[in-house]
Amino acid sequence: MKVSHYFEFEEHVTGGIAASVGHQRKMFDRAGIEYTTEPTLDADVLHCNLMGPRSVWHARRARKAGVPVVAHTHVTAEDFGDSFRFTNALARPLKPYLRRAYGLADRLICPSEYNRDLIRGYADVPTTVVSNGVDREKLAGFEPLEDEYRERYDLDPPTVFLVGHVIKRKGLETFVETAHRMPDIDFVWFGPIDRSLKGRETTRLIDEAPANCTFTGFVDDIRGAYAAGDIFCFPTHEENEGIALLEAMAAGKPVVVRDIETFSWLEDGEDCLKVSDERGSGGSERGDDRARGDNVPEFVEAIDGLRDAERRAELGANAAERSEAFSLDAIADRYRSLYADLV
Repeated sequence: MKVSHYFEFEEHVTGGIAASVGHQRKMFDRAGIEYTTEPTLDADVLHCNLMGPRSVWHARRARKAGVPVVAHTHVTAEDFGDSFRFTNALARPLKPYLRRAYGLADRLICPSEYNRDLIRGYADVPTTVVSNGVDREKLAGFEPLEDEYRERYDLDPPTVFLVGHVIKRKGLETFVETAHRMPDIDFVWFGPIDRSLKGRETTRLIDEAPANCTFTGFVDDIRGAYAAGDIFCFPTHEENEGIALLEAMAAGKPVVVRDIETFSWLEDGEDCLKVSDERGSGGSERGDDRARGDNVPEFVEAIDGLRDAERRAELGANAAERSEAFSLDAIADRYRSLYADLV
């Protein structure tokens, strides 16, 4: 069996989608699945990871040629907004476009049950849930980097951290305001900032962040983030799965997440701490609108409860155990079975 594993815009797209594609190809190697990264009809299956215009064109050609088409549903209109400049304006027309694009597939691969529930409103196509997975080899040997990265960014334990592109949708407002409310705790967001791609509100939040809130920009070795961070705070409003969350769990870090449907598989108090997604109409205690419509006090309370090192160790150990089900080795055979069904 040979798979045409196509990733449109591969040279430009970074973040979770790029990481997922890398994970898939590692799994193919482990499962002995032959693949090419070229969009060719000289294959048993065409697998498109991002349904841009070229992918749509290739999918139509494949259908005419009788080659089964698989599409990954990394992108939804729901998670497209509040990401980069102009994405809010594009989110509305994106949904009808994706309905047509995903409708060309013979099978849709969804990274989570939540994503599958969304996709059912896009296209009447059979779906299969396959996690993006967590690459434990990528994290191997992260512990010895702790001193280097704490010194580089002047961080004292317990450090609250987040990993990934700095975008508003991932809870930037909450992260910054929580840091405001906890001036004795260091907060750090590891990941690209890309100011030219950000809206005015996002850059304002970054610029007005308190002294105890650091934005590192791109880091050369992401293992350093998991070495220096003690509490992974993920106040995202919308997520298809969250690879960085899985990485933090695999690294044995306690995680604090917003209680959104994406994270329904996590057990509050056992392998994470959840903060309700209730939203009020009032402003923050500091008299401005920075925290308007959010539940910052609950994030403060959750993090405050993790000042205790023993509680952090307990929650982190449970998280690491739970993450084992998302290892690449545990997921790899699902692709072989899926392709075999189609062929």
